[in-house]
Amino acid sequence: MFLLGTLVNGALIIIGSLLGKLLNRIPESMKTTVMYAIGLSVMVLGLQMGLKSENFLIVILSLVIGAVIGELFKLEEKLNDLGHWLESKVGSNGKGSISEGFVTATLIFVIGAMAIIGALDSGIRGDHDVLYTKSIIDGFTALILTTTLGIGVLFSAVPVLLYEGLIALFATQIDRFVPQALMDQFIVEMTATGGVMIFAIGLNLTGMIKIKVANLLPGILVTGVIVTVLYNYHHFF
Repeated sequence: MFLLGTLVNGALIIIGSLLGKLLNRIPESMKTTVMYAIGLSVMVLGLQMGLKSENFLIVILSLVIGAVIGELFKLEEKLNDLGHWLESKVGSNGKGSISEGFVTATLIFVIGAMAIIGALDSGIRGDHDVLYTKSIIDGFTALILTTTLGIGVLFSAVPVLLYEGLIALFATQIDRFVPQALMDQFIVEMTATGGVMIFAIGLNLTGMIKIKVANLLPGILVTGVIVTVLYNYHHFF
């Protein structure tokens, strides 16, 4: 079942969020310190991923072009609007807006190599190990985020299920028309581009700065386009 890893990932995010909702007596100072710890850890993870690029010019171009596209389509604003809609349906929980929890958690769980590589492994080889590992990490992260940002974190399971599920479905057919060398190169540069975004998320979590990370998301698609163009150029010329 190629969606098994995706379903486990979504389930652990929901379970982690529900457990975090129950742990409502954690001192505020402890929550703040834990959030700083998560932010710093996310920054280090993003830095490690960003340094894996074999051609950092691709990363820069992808982020710049992606930022322009994201700003034109106002992706951050649309994500926040979706979060506010959820908040209007569920109601505020007094621990930060549902919108903030939804957007922050969605960005953390969706951006990065593990989501894409794990979903590809599930679809191509039926191997769910990467997504199982990601599920455990996401579950613990959801627990902590919910204690600080509220129940909005739970709703991030929906875009995670859709995102990883679609990639896994696509991956069942991908080996028919995408050369392995091109896929390997894309994963490397996508990892680096996503790493920069994850670093930005870490900065946001520490409260040092507010970066519209959602507006950078088209950079992942731009990475695919640039890598494909360069691959075909070197292949044919």
